[in-house]
Amino acid sequence: MSEVSTLPSFKHAEGARYHGGAVAYALLAYGLGLAGLFHPSWLVNVAATLLLAHGMTIAAYMIHECGHNIVFRENADNARLGAFLNWICGGAYGTYEDVRYKHFRHHVDVDDVTSFDYDRFFREHPLVLRVTRILEWAYIPAHDLLMHGILVFNAFLIPQRRHQRLRNAVVIVIRGGLYLALLFSFPKAALFYAVAYLFMMTVLRFMDSLQHDYGYHLTLYTDEPPPHKGDFVFEQEHTFSNPHSFAHERLNWFTLNFGFHNAHHAKPITPWWRLPAVHRELFGDDPSRVIPLWPQLRAFHEYRVSRIVEGAQDTDEFSAGESFLHAAREARAPGGNAASFLTSF
Repeated sequence: MSEVSTLPSFKHAEGARYHGGAVAYALLAYGLGLAGLFHPSWLVNVAATLLLAHGMTIAAYMIHECGHNIVFRENADNARLGAFLNWICGGAYGTYEDVRYKHFRHHVDVDDVTSFDYDRFFREHPLVLRVTRILEWAYIPAHDLLMHGILVFNAFLIPQRRHQRLRNAVVIVIRGGLYLALLFSFPKAALFYAVAYLFMMTVLRFMDSLQHDYGYHLTLYTDEPPPHKGDFVFEQEHTFSNPHSFAHERLNWFTLNFGFHNAHHAKPITPWWRLPAVHRELFGDDPSRVIPLWPQLRAFHEYRVSRIVEGAQDTDEFSAGESFLHAAREARAPGGNAASFLTSF
């Protein structure tokens, strides 16, 4: 007798409301936003671009939830949803498992692990660095575009992923073909789609920028032991929370409470809607334990060029956790770039 297929069951009682609602919103925003790009009115195009960007942003944070296996009871169901949403976010050139594995290492190793030394790359390619600086000055996330460009061809550039070359090529043909068809048939819609994607990338890296002062290490595919693996005290000292609003919690739903980052690292299997409560368990209602929104915006603006090669990991004055927190609260910490959980190498 063949097995009867059943719908995935949510891991938490409130999952249908919160996780289901977030996925439904992401898909609806993506669909309506994409449709609005074809409207003859430029005002509708602009509104649709913002809606599309936010739909992709919520989809990205739901991939993060799936990666921690906290959406559905069965891990396989989390993986299926995460892989589907990865197509929406443009990260499907690598596999969902690549995303999940790297982020898992981030938590377990208490480190920002990678396999690409972008500091060295910029030193060896000064022209690329110069162009990146110019584009970043104009608020175009060129550093992240470089990382995304590597992701597009990851199986052809990363030796450990050679076995994925056929899959990688198929995704390039599908996504590249669809975008080229859109570009030639509806160039205005293609332009607005690209802008929406840049908005999503900007939101993700804005949130990531000040959440850690780990630095990065090229240990994703090595056996080098991480110096602080399992060190909860170090993890909390070098993790920082940057909610949009500490007083008005619902505003943080804009990024699914991702700004309550200390709470997430303290209890990584906590679903997004419970993170503010966990934060208050850890720190109470002390506003000095979070980085306010205005200093985040100031730092993002003032260090948008120097951050490329002079991020927090290279600034000795802010290398210690507590001093970094104080500096960030005063908009004096550059923060980091290109550390998004969607960058899977």
